[in-house]
Amino acid sequence: MDRNRNWAGNYEYSASKLYVPETMEQVSELAAKSRRIKVLGTRHSFNGIADSPEAQLSLEKLNRVIALDRENHRVTVEGGIRYGDLCRFLHEQGYALHNLASLPHITVAGACATATHGSGVSSANLSSAVHSMEIVGADGAVMRFSRDQDVGVNAAAVGLGALGIVTKITLDVIPAFEMSQYVYENLPLGKLEEHFGEIASAAYSVSLFTDWKASSFNQVWLKHRATDGTADGMGPEFFGAVRASGRVHPVAGFPAENCSEQMGVPGPWFERLPHFRMEFTPSAGEELQSEYFVPRPFAYEALCAIDRLREHISPLLYISEVRMIAKDELWMSPCYKQDSVAIHFTWKPDWQAVRQVLPLIEESLSHFAARPHWAKLFTMPPADVRARYERLPDFRKLLLRCDPEGKFRNDFLNTYLLAD
Repeated sequence: MDRNRNWAGNYEYSASKLYVPETMEQVSELAAKSRRIKVLGTRHSFNGIADSPEAQLSLEKLNRVIALDRENHRVTVEGGIRYGDLCRFLHEQGYALHNLASLPHITVAGACATATHGSGVSSANLSSAVHSMEIVGADGAVMRFSRDQDVGVNAAAVGLGALGIVTKITLDVIPAFEMSQYVYENLPLGKLEEHFGEIASAAYSVSLFTDWKASSFNQVWLKHRATDGTADGMGPEFFGAVRASGRVHPVAGFPAENCSEQMGVPGPWFERLPHFRMEFTPSAGEELQSEYFVPRPFAYEALCAIDRLREHISPLLYISEVRMIAKDELWMSPCYKQDSVAIHFTWKPDWQAVRQVLPLIEESLSHFAARPHWAKLFTMPPADVRARYERLPDFRKLLLRCDPEGKFRNDFLNTYLLAD
């Protein structure tokens, strides 16, 4: 991987230095002495949210599990640990996380900072599991945030990298569980008009995939907990969709062995909740991504609005995914106080063409007060983005208190958080 670019290769960082500290003391020293610095995770952001005009810092060597609290059912980890590595440890200890994103390759700190999520009508995003966290501030001192504080985790968990360097996170965990996964093909979009609630809640985690070449979903991925009984009634059809006869990849023509196990084969939670396996690179990486969150009651209307644009969208698209996320209380989360549906687009690497179609999508979703994913590509006017977050003024006050000189800010954060 080119360390000057992000994972997809579409963004080149402007930072001239990259630090990889090996101790927490080194992190504090670097924070205190740097004029401008930003944390760089697994480089899975598609815009400039992790860029810095001077220096970047990677926590890849600070990736340990620090403690497992069996009495309170919590695990404390360093900021650089990846979900795939944490999940194996938790499973061996009899524990699990409530949900996971599509990729197990991303870091816990980075995913929480950008409100990354999985899917499930009852599952909030990954940062909702944060119980407490430690952040190294601009002066090198450690700030602590927890659920017990008035301005605590709800304020800081989705911190967008703006408050400082997240070095330690404590997450709530649950007992480990087994899962199975089935895939159905060719679900008509029209079925969602009367049956969206039934479809969205048919399993612990539900994802709908489409290339928008027709008014239908190419695939429906249903991830069932072994103990909830939802897999028992899964027959050869699902609201008009037909069960896949073999394993599939969301994108036609891509190898299915990269994907998590399907065909109803039971296995550990951490090997079913992600779409892709830790030991494989999920794709070539040469892609672009966008995602928009709309309130769940408007899911069908919003998808119909996208469907009307499919002749503009489908030629540029690898695949689109629809996921469900439960509401949370996190100030800068796109799901703040609203059960949401996320409409995700994985684009072919043609930014000049994609940037022409994004305004069409954003205009069609503006009627539903759509919020863009912080770490993906969008063209919404900054004022419109800011207007979607009722707690942004409070977060801005916290940001200015924690980092008054803007050591951890960059053009992206200045534009979407601070500009009038």
